[in-house]
Amino acid sequence: MSSHRSPRAVLGNLGMIAALLLVAFLLLRLHLGESWWLASPLPAQWTGALAAAAIYAAACFALWWKVRPRKEDIGDDGVPPVLVVWASQTGFAQQLAERTAESLRAAGHKTRLRALDQVDTSLLGNTHNVLFIASTTGEGDPPDHALAFLSRVMTQPAALPHLQYAVLALGDRTYDHFCAFGHQLDDWLREHGAQPLFDTVEVDNAAPDALRHWQQLLGQLGGSVTDVPDWSAPAYQPWRLQERQVLNPGSVGGTVFHLKLYPAEGALPTWQAGDIAEIGPHQSADAVAQWMHDHGFTTTTSLADGRSLRDVLSTSHLPEQIARGDITALAAALKPLPHREYSIASMPSDGTLQLMLRRQLRPDGTPGLASGWLCDYTAPGDSIDLRLRSNRNFHPPRDDAPLILIGNGTGIAGLRAHLRARIDAGAQRNWLLFGERNVAHDFHFGTELQQWQREGGIEHLDAVFSRDGGPFHYVQDALAAHTQRLREWVEQGATILVCGSLQGMAPAVDAVIVQALGADAHEALRIAGRYRRDVY
Repeated sequence: MSSHRSPRAVLGNLGMIAALLLVAFLLLRLHLGESWWLASPLPAQWTGALAAAAIYAAACFALWWKVRPRKEDIGDDGVPPVLVVWASQTGFAQQLAERTAESLRAAGHKTRLRALDQVDTSLLGNTHNVLFIASTTGEGDPPDHALAFLSRVMTQPAALPHLQYAVLALGDRTYDHFCAFGHQLDDWLREHGAQPLFDTVEVDNAAPDALRHWQQLLGQLGGSVTDVPDWSAPAYQPWRLQERQVLNPGSVGGTVFHLKLYPAEGALPTWQAGDIAEIGPHQSADAVAQWMHDHGFTTTTSLADGRSLRDVLSTSHLPEQIARGDITALAAALKPLPHREYSIASMPSDGTLQLMLRRQLRPDGTPGLASGWLCDYTAPGDSIDLRLRSNRNFHPPRDDAPLILIGNGTGIAGLRAHLRARIDAGAQRNWLLFGERNVAHDFHFGTELQQWQREGGIEHLDAVFSRDGGPFHYVQDALAAHTQRLREWVEQGATILVCGSLQGMAPAVDAVIVQALGADAHEALRIAGRYRRDVY
């Protein structure tokens, strides 16, 4: 990211120079003994002086208000606020940090916002969750103000095993050391025992899809962060639901659905294994109709811009409080529904875009926002708002080197796409480790996976079911039992891809890899891009 000086800073400097020149001119007239200084000031001069003093005081107050230390309220439970830290050269990272803090506050989280040079080990030691928004300047350099943190904090020992963190790394892919400072922060935090909430999110030249992904991942902190409107709405395309099937009838877990979709117009687009489908959910037609009836609007009501109120409400949060029939107040209160992200479970060679998702339920038992829309409120043939998003961090290796795929639950969706792509390419050195509850109900894509193994597309298939009493309880147990094979495959150039639950599975698998390969080899794999995760 470039290190050009901010236009606001340039204008501020020019304004200050002009003010100093004006003061010098007036003082010069004083020294020259001009008579107007020796006489009593006229009323107009008194007024001008008072106005100038008032403007100066207002400017000083505005500057203080902007940089004032905020009162940081710790709740009755004693949990410290979420710490949001920015390292910015041009001001963009600071803006994103402020947006992040606003989203967290809107979801009920207490936050404290800091520049990186205001952070020390004491503050980190008294924090449970911290989010870093860090830009990289020039050829991999940190922002100027971040140098104090590098010299004062990163050179000292720190014990941070209690700390959970995430990094939003801003950069420019045309530079050789893309997002280098963000990764430097990530490495330092890992080395000192901090636990990542999710993997570093890279942003190339303020790419809006990466920023939407960051906003979605903030939901890992709990609360209703993912219900906050998107900072930049995706440009959806219309797709059609072709087929929907329950994959796990009789399961003790939540119902899992398999969906097949196709474009409403044109041919099936291309995508890579690991890519994401961003879905624009809608309110159910019944919920919208009931809300309009309760608030005194007819089904034919339109907004001032001509849009159908019913259509706008279907893609918006339904306000709880609004004056009955007040269309103006309603238009001001409407906030669009945020997108939801799902791993694509298929490749174009399958003929459709396929998703796999578990129906989520709210505390009152009603279906969740997006899963309710996709699993309950639509029917085959209905239109679905969808946008494809490249997920570079989870793309497959470029050659036919061995591939180790590890996941649980609905994480099999993204892994299934990788296997399909590998089989299409004729790469057969594939090892899949998959975990779920019961083989009778939860072996998603089981028949297809077993067929691929018989045909040679999967070299090793370790399916683990925690409630069936087999030799392994969880997928990490199966990996731990095959550490010799793991070491051999890694020595032969294997890439490891992990997809599924952030809580439980992903950190447990990570611990097995560290124990089997050693911390240095584990870190080398991560740096080389041969150990990647898509966890949630």
